[in-house]
Amino acid sequence: MNKKEYLDLPYHIVMQHITDESGSYYLATVQEFDGCMSNGNTYEEAFKNIHEAMEGWIETKLENGFTVPEPINANQYSGKFVLRLPKTLHARLAMEAEKEGVSLNQYALYRLSTHTG
Repeated sequence: MNKKEYLDLPYHIVMQHITDESGSYYLATVQEFDGCMSNGNTYEEAFKNIHEAMEGWIETKLENGFTVPEPINANQYSGKFVLRLPKTLHARLAMEAEKEGVSLNQYALYRLSTHTG
């Protein structure tokens, strides 16, 4: 596949509004491209800049013989995985779920969703 063909694929761009010591701006990253990021003063500027960054990222990978990942397909995931954890953590989570009046599964989902970005 060439650069244009990759750029036509539906990659997942994440836009974040950031306010920190350097000011207020938008940060754009591509989930599938490790280290591919850009920013802009406006959403539109960051969106334009991330597409330019994607072009350079893909071009560099192809020129150096690396593979370019294809977009993540959410349909390939069932939404279920098995997790082994220490008995003490299992007990603590179960007690917290009971205190909240929800199932352990619901409580774990809540805790995971509030700690991932």
